Amino acid sequence: MATWRFDAIGTRWEIETAADLDESDRAAVTDEIARFDREWSRFRTDSDVARLGREGGTLVSADAGVMLDAYRDLSAATDGAVNPLVADSLAALGYDAEYSLVAGEPVRAPATWDERVSWTDAAATASAPSLIDVGALGKGRLVDLIMAVLADAPGDLVVDAGGDMRVRGGAVRVGLEHPYDPTKAIGVVEVRDQALCASAVNRRAWGDGLHHVLDARTGIPVRTWAATWALAPDAMRADAVATALFFDGGPALAERWGVEWVRMTTDGRVQRSPGCPAEIFVAGGGHGVRPAHQN
Repeated sequence: MATWRFDAIGTRWEIETAADLDESDRAAVTDEIARFDREWSRFRTDSDVARLGREGGTLVSADAGVMLDAYRDLSAATDGAVNPLVADSLAALGYDAEYSLVAGEPVRAPATWDERVSWTDAAATASAPSLIDVGALGKGRLVDLIMAVLADAPGDLVVDAGGDMRVRGGAVRVGLEHPYDPTKAIGVVEVRDQALCASAVNRRAWGDGLHHVLDARTGIPVRTWAATWALAPDAMRADAVATALFFDGGPALAERWGVEWVRMTTDGRVQRSPGCPAEIFVAGGGHGVRPAHQN
């Protein structure tokens, strides 16, 4: 397998193919990532979503419908804990466009977000300035898009964007990284013709117990769950469920969507879905497996 490694959208990418990608394939991947970032990055002042946050109006994007439909399901399943208008809540705790990491008072996200934001398959419209954050599923969506860009690449294919991974072809043995010790794994799973996404509270953490997984209803980081992993046919739904699993309602959504999962509490207990194929060995080391780094 040939491996192409690069940094984009604030994370490390690895794309594994049977043979080296040619320049046109690499350019197509780079262009698609740039397009998605230009439309949806809340960390860019020149992005379309940043303009929506300043002015309201309409953001034209082929990703709008599929992502906001999923957010509607996420919000309903978690009783509003997952909300695409959580951007201001994250910024209030210091996870802002400047990465100030200086926390102020928590800010609740607007509970009626779907009254402020409407959408079609091809666009999202905000009736008032509304900064959308697609962090609950956006990277998974982008992994799916890159998989589609490389659909004609021959042989096996792995697209891994810093913990959001999709595999086509031969199985990849993946270790589930311990959230408090990256040298260990709590288990291992084989990923074949599907996606695996992970999230953990030790990633993007700062200050006194602050991290990027917030309850939108309170603006406060979650405290019960430390890490989640989700297996699905596509990366966007795996990414979305990995977020939902931090809240009540996450397992029920996973069952409706046909997603298998593992999650670990902050005190070290592990739960899994009944059909999850992962082998769990909480105290083990996971030698000889690819690490599944959490977002």
